[in-house]
Order: sequence, then C-alpha cells, then structure tokens
Amino acid sequence: FYSPERKMNAATPDSPCTRVCLLDDGTGWCLGCGRTGAEIAGWLAMSTAERIVLKAALPARLVALVEAKTPAASQG
Repeated sequence: FYSPERKMNAATPDSPCTRVCLLDDGTGWCLGCGRTGAEIAGWLAMSTAERIVLKAALPARLVALVEAKTPAASQG
C-alpha cells in the first residue's frame, strides 16, 4: 500500500528514543535520549529540519547530564 505520508516519514530522521524514558529533575531532559517532555510529545509534529536541529543538540545534552551526575574528582 503506497502512501505519500509513508514515503515522507521514511525520509525523516528516526526518533532518538532509546526506550529509557526518565526525565532528569534538574534539566527536564530524558536520561535516555536527551529530549524534554515537550520535545518527545511534539516529535511527530516537527518538521524534518526541526528534528535534525534537535537531534544535533542531543549528544551535548547527554554529556552534560553525565557530567552533572559524576562526582568531581577529589582535589588534594
């Protein structure tokens, strides 16, 4: 069954969901994918360009989450 929507969806970026859906209390970012609850909910309504921009920001968010949770090295 051919559908223009199906073809369009095949060309759009895949969801960054990792099925680890837990939002960080401090940032509101998902610990699995780095998106906010609003970004997760709005993923299907986003344009391809919006998805690409968002996906580009996620690795830095995930690094920031790890760094925020990692105890600072002891000085001394």
